[in-house]
Amino acid sequence: MIEIKNVSKRYKKGNKVIDNLSLNIKDGEIFGFLGPNGAGKTTTIKMMTGILEIDEGDIFIDNKSITKEPVEAKKLFGLVPDNPDAFLKLKGIEYLNFIADMYEVSTGDRINKIKEITEKFEIKDVLNNKIESYSHGMRQKLIITGVLLHNPKNWILDEPLTGLDPKSSFELKKIMREHTDNKNTVFFSTHVLDVAERLCDRIGIIHKGKLIFVGTYEEMKNELKENKSLEELFMEIIKND
Repeated sequence: MIEIKNVSKRYKKGNKVIDNLSLNIKDGEIFGFLGPNGAGKTTTIKMMTGILEIDEGDIFIDNKSITKEPVEAKKLFGLVPDNPDAFLKLKGIEYLNFIADMYEVSTGDRINKIKEITEKFEIKDVLNNKIESYSHGMRQKLIITGVLLHNPKNWILDEPLTGLDPKSSFELKKIMREHTDNKNTVFFSTHVLDVAERLCDRIGIIHKGKLIFVGTYEEMKNELKENKSLEELFMEIIKND
């Protein structure tokens, strides 16, 4: 479970880029976080994960405050950032072992997990190559593999489908649903609205730093009294805000 309570963020002395944001992401649901470029999606995720300081309010990961108990809170989630270009001088297997060491994953568990996930994502044969030689999609698959190694209860994913081929995209969506079927939480931002329409249990729309809708796709259609696609309803909500 992830709770965002009255969170605000300013950059320098400017206006709030996140303005009094409150959200409750439940166990057992895939929550899609939508919004146009610059709306505040990545800033929110960086505050959720302790990368950016929170100016006002607090965020709780399974009741652990990211501001007051950051180490404990960080043990309870896995993050896929918006940019997979990290640790480029390491080999793929070195990166995965580094992540496994950080989260104290046993030798037996990591061997099995790495084999299982990298075979699904079809990167098993390149793990002894340096990450800098990987394509963007391969780097994305490696980052996702690292997130899954310690089986965190909460997944926080920033545009996780970017760069993935259709098969890997299908596998990731399947894994996300299996994860929430086990009463875990998936929070992910995306620009791919047809995926959000089919995959998410609930969605939140952020615009200019403010949350302007939270609910199911069906609730959105009822609220707007229109039977349109999520993409069409999203554009209408943004235009009217």
